[in-house]
Parts: sequence; structure tokens; C-alpha cells
Amino acid sequence: MNEELALRRELSQTLVADIDRLIDSLVADICAHSPRYASGSPVTREDLRLALRGNMELALLEFAGMPAAERGFEAAAAENGRLRAEQGMPLATVLQAYRRGGRVLWQAMADWMRGRSPDQQHLVGDMAGAVWETIDRFSSAVADAYRLRTLELQHRESSRRGALFEALLDGRASDPAVANAAATALGVPRQGRYVAVVIAQDAQDPASPPDPGPALEALGTWSFWRPRAETVAGLVRVKGHGSDPELLAGVLRGQAVCRAGISPPFEELAAAAQGFRLARRALDTLPPRSGEVASLDERLVHAALGAEPEIADRLAVRYLDAVLRSGPERPVLLETLRVWLDSGCSASSAATRLFCHRNTILNRISRVAELTGWPADSGEARLGWALALRALELEH
Repeated sequence: MNEELALRRELSQTLVADIDRLIDSLVADICAHSPRYASGSPVTREDLRLALRGNMELALLEFAGMPAAERGFEAAAAENGRLRAEQGMPLATVLQAYRRGGRVLWQAMADWMRGRSPDQQHLVGDMAGAVWETIDRFSSAVADAYRLRTLELQHRESSRRGALFEALLDGRASDPAVANAAATALGVPRQGRYVAVVIAQDAQDPASPPDPGPALEALGTWSFWRPRAETVAGLVRVKGHGSDPELLAGVLRGQAVCRAGISPPFEELAAAAQGFRLARRALDTLPPRSGEVASLDERLVHAALGAEPEIADRLAVRYLDAVLRSGPERPVLLETLRVWLDSGCSASSAATRLFCHRNTILNRISRVAELTGWPADSGEARLGWALALRALELEH
């Protein structure tokens, strides 16, 4: 055995015999420099002492070059890293504690070395390097295990949140236990003000849709998003203002979504399944890849007609069939009829919007009435024409 190794072992045995005093000093030093450890939560003083004692014993064995020390050294480091990750201790705080431990350990070694012979003093530099190499290896093993466990915990939590979000959308939140678990996992209250959102994925763009979460978060709005059956489903917590859905629609348009539907607001998480269904109904009223965003309340007629396609088809036939078969006249007659109805059946207002003379509008409406057999001043005709035009918008 060479002189340095013999000296290391002698020093290690001396410090192991005095380990309780060293641990007392180290606990006090760590707590003086770390409010988290000083608080006793989540790591109690007793747990800290036990961990430090085990770590220091292994560090001294490693320093002494004991053959069996390395395996226990690596295993203990990994276990400490995993445990601190599970406890939520910041990694920087954990590694600082190891540096404090190295400082206390080296101070004890330096004090001991000062009593050695001059012939042994020249080994102090090599001894210091060995001590800090041991501390660095332990710290690296702790950090690696900590980061890996953090990733595992994040994946587990993400999977759990996703599963509970699916439970909300599937209607299982009628069970209070499910609703409570979902609220806890998502970090929101069971009762609040929410809207559901469904964004269509663009089959021609695998990267669509973009995640609206960061843009909403920048506005102080919580949201949660998850891919679901060629769409992305979202739950958004709104602040209770009447303009919230409009602001949300603006954010979604700013994200260049393919198209999106927004549900009416609801007051508790248990209603998320219904909200999701209504948002999907709003989405289904929009043309593919239109870039449009609509709340259900803006598309109620379209949604009602879309739910009964046979009725929608019959409306178009009953009220506009002859116009639809009118050949070259069809586009201009349908556009004029739509603008005239949207203008409160005012020929003057419609003329202004279409940049033509009032008499032109009247002539076109008369032509619609002639083709369809419905008088233009009939209330049923005007309602039927309006519904038939909405039904035509669903033919995409």
C-alpha cells in the first residue's frame, strides 16, 4: 500500500469515529445557508441527518479507496437524487447542500493534516483533489438521477392530467370524485366560468394546429389542450366578461387555425362534456380550411340545420329550388337575396352594400319571387329564404 493510500485510510477511520460531530456541524451549516432545509419541510431535520450520515460514510469509504465503496456510492447518490426530486426540492438547493458537505469534510481533513509530519504535508494537494473529485462524482450522480426522476414524474403527471381531461370530455365528471380529481390535476376550481374549444386539424399540414396555450397564458388566461380524433380539444377558463369569447376567437385567429368552434360558457367542470359537444357543433358549421372561428351562439341556425341534413335539403328545395336551377342568374340572385335579408329587407341598404341602384335590387328580388312562387312581402317566404340560404352554406 503506498503512502498516500495509507494516509487516506487512516484519515478516513479517524473521521468516521468522529462522524456525529461532523454531521452536527454539517446540518447546522446547511440550514444556515438554505431556508428550504431550515424549514424542515419537506425534508425533516432527522431525515437530513440520516441522509448526510450515510452520504459522508460512503464518501469517506470512497476517499479511502475501499473496494466495495463505489457500488454503494453510486446507488446512494441515485437514491438521494430520486428522493429529492419526488419531494420537490430544487436541484440547485440539493447540490448546494453537497457543496457545503464537501466544505465541512475538507475542513475536518485539513485540520487533521496540520498535525501530520512535514514529510506528509506535501500530500495535502493530492488529498484535496481526491476529496473534491469524490464530491463532484456524488453530485453528478445525484443530478443525473434527479433529472431523470423529474422527467418520469412529469410524464406521469402529464398522463394523469390527460386521462382526467378525457374523463371530463367523456361525461364522467358527473361523478364528484372524478370532477374533484380533474380539478386538482388541472389546477382549476370545479366551479368557475369555462368554455370548450374544438380546433380542426389540417390534414395537409401535420404541424397544425399550433398550440394556443402560450398566447392565452400571455393574456393571463388558463387553458388545457389535448389532441382528440382529428381535432384538438381545449378547455379555457374565462374571466366572466361578455367579451371573453370574442377575445378567445381573436387569439385563435391569430394562431392561424384551420377552423375552430367555441361553446357557450358553462359554470362547472362537470358540464365540459356538453361544452365539447356544442363546440364541435359550431366547428361543423364552418367550411374546411376556412380559417374561421365561431362560437355556437353565432351559428345556432347553422348548427340546428346541420343536425338535420334532410331538413336542410328540403328547405333549400322548397324555398329556392328554381333559383338554384336558374343557370347564370343563380350567383347574383342568391347574393342579392342574402344581402337584402341581412339588411332588414331594405332595398336602399342592400343597394349601398352591393354598390348598385335601389331599383336593381327590387328587380332582382322580384325575379326571386317569380322563380320561387313566394311573394317577397310574405313573412314565411322571408324566413324560408333565410333558412334555405343558411342550409346552402352547410354544403361544404
